[in-house]
Amino acid sequence: MQFIDQAEIEVEAGKGGDGIVAFRREKYVPAGGPSGGNGGRGGSVIFMAVENLQTLLDFRYNHIFKGENGGRGGPNNCTGASGKDLIIEVPCGTAIYDAETGDLIGDLTERNQKLMVAVGGKGGLGNQHFLSNRNRAPEYALPGLPGERKLLRLELKLLAEVGIIGLPNAGKSTLISSLSAARPKIADYPFTTLIPNLGVVRKPSGDGTVFADIPGLIEGAAEGAGLGHDFLRHIERTRVLLHLIDANSDDVIRDYNTIQQELVAYGRGLAERMQIIALNKIDAVDRETVDLEALATQLNHLAHVPVFLISAVTRTGLEPMLQEVWNILDQINAIEETELLSLNQQV
Repeated sequence: MQFIDQAEIEVEAGKGGDGIVAFRREKYVPAGGPSGGNGGRGGSVIFMAVENLQTLLDFRYNHIFKGENGGRGGPNNCTGASGKDLIIEVPCGTAIYDAETGDLIGDLTERNQKLMVAVGGKGGLGNQHFLSNRNRAPEYALPGLPGERKLLRLELKLLAEVGIIGLPNAGKSTLISSLSAARPKIADYPFTTLIPNLGVVRKPSGDGTVFADIPGLIEGAAEGAGLGHDFLRHIERTRVLLHLIDANSDDVIRDYNTIQQELVAYGRGLAERMQIIALNKIDAVDRETVDLEALATQLNHLAHVPVFLISAVTRTGLEPMLQEVWNILDQINAIEETELLSLNQQV
């Protein structure tokens, strides 16, 4: 399946039905008067988040979506049928923007959450509404109003609690495949991961936590260099960042600083997100020339975050690292519950 996380589409709600001119002509109803019915309401355009979609691929080939028009009014004061609302299904995590102004219209993060983006046109009034003492037989009605039309930009931001970040070939895909049932492409060269991969990692309690393997960032990613610029948005929703660094690198500190600079340049609070550092591929390190413990201590003093020595291939050191992830997530949950309780008490 092709992964598409951005799309631009045009939506147009249905036009309201026209009101009509009609008069009652029953045999035994003298001076029946006007009886033209109103037009029906046009169908609105509504987005709905669903769990069975993981990409915006459907919008790559279909760019125009229209709601159903309202029905024309009928005689005997009958209102025309309302147009059927158009329900557009999108993946959970889709943000919807006005493409012309850049304003965020809505963010669909929960299953079955709905958002109306274009309201159907109002039906026109039939001639019955224009009856008055001065005009006992109005011969005019109003047309239905057009529905709203908008140009929208859709952005899919993956819903994951833990984002795995790092330079190309740091071992992110290998790690997520070791932790979960995800099976991303893995090879011994940079940029094997061209799309984000999701994997569910089980806690000791049995609950599942979603990890996202974000394609490799490079220097200048926040300004559009490499692949990372296209996928930095997927880190926005994560609560913890797992920063993976190749322990065989000739300059581990430089690698760490490169990613941190890109997080700062991208903004949106990514640099302040809770982090864990993992020095990966320790099984391939020459221990006689590289002091891993000293390297980990140096990183800890620089970043002031926990640093773990791991091997995604041999699964060495994964359990302590995961336990730290669970601890941080529990702390975040406790803080959020306290803040919510305090807010409710104030209300």
